[in-house]
Amino acid sequence: MQSSIVQSRTASVRVPAAASRAAVHRVRCGAAVTPVKATPAYDLDPDNASILVAGGGGVALQVTRRLKNMGSWVWQLQRNDSRRKEIEGMMAIVAKGDALNKVDVAKVYTSIEDVDAVVCTLGGTTQDPRVDSEGSINMIHAAMEKGVKKFILVTSLGCGSSKGAIQERVYDALKPVLLEKDKAEAELMAQDKMAWVIIRPGGLSDDPATGSGVLTESTSTSGYVTRADVAQCVVKALFSKKADGKILSCVDKSKATGTTEEFKL
Repeated sequence: MQSSIVQSRTASVRVPAAASRAAVHRVRCGAAVTPVKATPAYDLDPDNASILVAGGGGVALQVTRRLKNMGSWVWQLQRNDSRRKEIEGMMAIVAKGDALNKVDVAKVYTSIEDVDAVVCTLGGTTQDPRVDSEGSINMIHAAMEKGVKKFILVTSLGCGSSKGAIQERVYDALKPVLLEKDKAEAELMAQDKMAWVIIRPGGLSDDPATGSGVLTESTSTSGYVTRADVAQCVVKALFSKKADGKILSCVDKSKATGTTEEFKL
């Protein structure tokens, strides 16, 4: 990707002609809801929205695939070219850059003519969880500067008010990652320039979609869910204003424990 060239939706060199053209609340983790100024009004048309997906693989790839099938213009942030063939095979565009590098992130946003929404699924390891906070926060700040309308942050059960949803030993094992994800969640909720949604999936699997993935406002639910089902829920939330300003857990309703009243979109 040439960062000096603004990527237009109409740039045939990047997008084949056959491609389709077609009040927010600050919720601090575990704290009371405090009203804040509403974000600007917006509309997202899935058949013509420009969406930046940040994430190496897994849920991010599944989100990209679903969005392209709906006719959206999709860029996927990648540190290297290992998934370029797969992403471009979906008629999406690889946006080359490292989320931990603010200059890279700024260049990616600048290289795209319009960014209507961002889906951020970045995740690191317990040995190096910096991307869970720093990377996601870089994406958030650049999105605010760009004038993005909506930002969806995918984190994990165990974050914030859902800490008690997972077993203590699991929390302790994942604590380095979860604490960094908490920082990114807080940063997103503190701003009022974009509509936002936080989605906290349970344990992830690479099994095929089951159609049983649900979103819930319950902070006690736990369980597993396929990455494909998470992607389906993420895309639904992206195009539903009802989800705006919500923190939602995502689990397979057929395997969940605890309270799992579905949040209908």
